[in-house]
Amino acid sequence: MNKRIYLDNAATTRISDEVLETMMPYLKEEYGNPSSIYDLGADNKRALLTARKQIAGVLSCEPQNIYFTSGGTESDNWALIGIAESRASQGRHIITSKIEHHAVLNTCKYLEKRGYEITHLDVDEQGFVQPERLMRALRQDTILVSIMTANNEIGTIQPIGKIGCLLKEHPAVFHTDAVQAFGHIPLSPKQWGVDLLSASSHKFHGPKGCGFLYIRDGLKLPAFLHGGKQERGMRAGTENVAGIVGMGKAAELAGTRMKEHEPYQRSLRDYMIHRIESEIPYCRLNGPRRNRLANNVNVSFSYVEGETIVIMLDMEGICTSSASACSAGQSASSHVLREIGLPEDMAKGALRFTLNEETTKEDIDYTVEKLKEALEKSRKLNPQYTSFAKWNMRR
Repeated sequence: MNKRIYLDNAATTRISDEVLETMMPYLKEEYGNPSSIYDLGADNKRALLTARKQIAGVLSCEPQNIYFTSGGTESDNWALIGIAESRASQGRHIITSKIEHHAVLNTCKYLEKRGYEITHLDVDEQGFVQPERLMRALRQDTILVSIMTANNEIGTIQPIGKIGCLLKEHPAVFHTDAVQAFGHIPLSPKQWGVDLLSASSHKFHGPKGCGFLYIRDGLKLPAFLHGGKQERGMRAGTENVAGIVGMGKAAELAGTRMKEHEPYQRSLRDYMIHRIESEIPYCRLNGPRRNRLANNVNVSFSYVEGETIVIMLDMEGICTSSASACSAGQSASSHVLREIGLPEDMAKGALRFTLNEETTKEDIDYTVEKLKEALEKSRKLNPQYTSFAKWNMRR
């Protein structure tokens, strides 16, 4: 199979040619340690500052608000554990949602074992957190609220600005996991009242193994890694200069091209949803039609296993997923789909297609045709579907 259509951009994105070109000098001749005082080191230190400025420009914040990490998981861990440990004397109550990424949910489990109380907010059938429900859950001893900006499975964009406004009079720290949102929608942590924001480079055409944590001015967060004085003493370890340079360039490109790419991807997304819903029986769109990431299509199909269809599509050169990349291969269905009310069989029959700016209409047409073929073959092997189809024909 020579043809390859990549529709799993929520799992990771292809590093862009411009980003790779920017990184190459720092993988070869510009190999100095940024902590060294000679020119080779100083050049690398300046490259880190440039990357910090590029990311800050996308978030409309100051470069000193950006701290480099190894990715979204580390950033989430640092935000949650750092606030929990530094504010334990003020309270031990944390609020999050039931559809967060496992980087947040499993960190909350870790904290729960250490004496913190976690409130997991329900979401509605489209995956939205209701701000009023969050406010009812707030207590005097609530020290942290962590709500993701956009869901990695069903694309729901949360009302982060409204939540931040409501939290303005409460001392709780507000963190948002923006890993899926960065580069796809405008983000303004200062305007939204967000104290901490996590992101990961490989979700917006940068290299893997790089991310950052936005920390607002005046918020004191303890160091997460201990050792040297890197990242102003907040995150020890020699910096991944090439990766950070690539992340900075990827952030700059994402910020400047967002207005162009977003409507294009949204148009293709809606076209794909329309074709699936109009041509394939017994399917259900998961997540909202509005306030949804422009590149996200998540659909459940009855009488099939999602992972089986993923394998069949892969044989046709189509890369997609049946859940988030972090939970692929697990026997349990998606926790996100269960929390929006899907029965187990529909949750296990879900497929997630995530587009990018290089996806074409021809790619979508080819994918839908191959999807129809795969579903038909798989359903014919399902005795339940066979019985249902025969019964339906007799009606």
